[in-house]
Amino acid sequence: MIDHTGLQVRDPVASGRFYDRALAPLGYRMLIQVPLEHAGGVALGYGFPPRPDFWVSAGTPNEPRLPVAFRAETHQQVDEFYRAAIAAGGRDHGGPGPRPHYHEHYYGAFVLDPDSHNIEAVCHAAGCSP
Repeated sequence: MIDHTGLQVRDPVASGRFYDRALAPLGYRMLIQVPLEHAGGVALGYGFPPRPDFWVSAGTPNEPRLPVAFRAETHQQVDEFYRAAIAAGGRDHGGPGPRPHYHEHYYGAFVLDPDSHNIEAVCHAAGCSP
C-alpha cells in the first residue's frame, strides 16, 4: 500500500491554485504547507484530514511527466473534477467518460496540470452512480 506520493513543479504557488480547485470536488484539500527551510523548496501536502498523501513540491518537473490518478466515488465527481481542473487552467487530456479498454466499469477524466503531469479522477465501481 502506498503511504504518499508527489510531483515536482516549477511554480508551487500556481500549482497550488490549480490543485486547490481541481481536487476540491473529490474532497481533497491542502492540509499542510512545508516551508523552504524544511523541504528544500515549498511543499504542499494534499489529502483528507488528518494527513496528506499527495505532495506538490518546488523543483524541476519530473521527466517524463508523471501520471497521478485520484479515486472518485461517483461519475458526477469525475465530471466535477474535470470541469474544476479545466477552469483552474488545466488542459484537456481526455474528457469524462467510460474507458472499457481499462476495465468494464472504468470511468475517468484526464487533465494536464500546469507542468503537464497527467492528472486523473477515476471511478471504478459498477455501483458508481452516473
